[in-house]
Amino acid sequence: MNVDGHDTAVTDKAGLEVLTREECLRLLAQAPIGRIVFTDHALPAVQPVNFTMLGTDIVIRTSPESKLAQATRDTVVAFEVDDYDEEARTGWSVMVVGVGHAVEDPEERSLLETLPLDTWAPGPRSHYIRIMTDIVTGRRIPEHS
Repeated sequence: MNVDGHDTAVTDKAGLEVLTREECLRLLAQAPIGRIVFTDHALPAVQPVNFTMLGTDIVIRTSPESKLAQATRDTVVAFEVDDYDEEARTGWSVMVVGVGHAVEDPEERSLLETLPLDTWAPGPRSHYIRIMTDIVTGRRIPEHS
């Protein structure tokens, strides 16, 4: 806050508001769909997924045979969520970089099975991926006066 009691947003060189880690995690928890970025045959791949949060970790369910399941075993991945208002020309984006882990521990798996994570894709989705939010960054296009 500044001396007048108003929030003073930090902006980057492009004039975008830099979001705090806490604000990024709040926005992340509200997003219904995210995009996971992983490596597939040494090339970047992006896949939209629905997800949920467990604390500050991202949790995804997929098929054990999927490319995503195979490519995210103890590997660094990126995860992105965003939202925009086309009419107001505002929006935000949050990017996470962290290690994706295949959840194999039975106790941890039991915990994840209680989360509100209904997959949209058809077919069995019995494989859980948990992504630690090691690096979290976000930007927002400020509203115009």
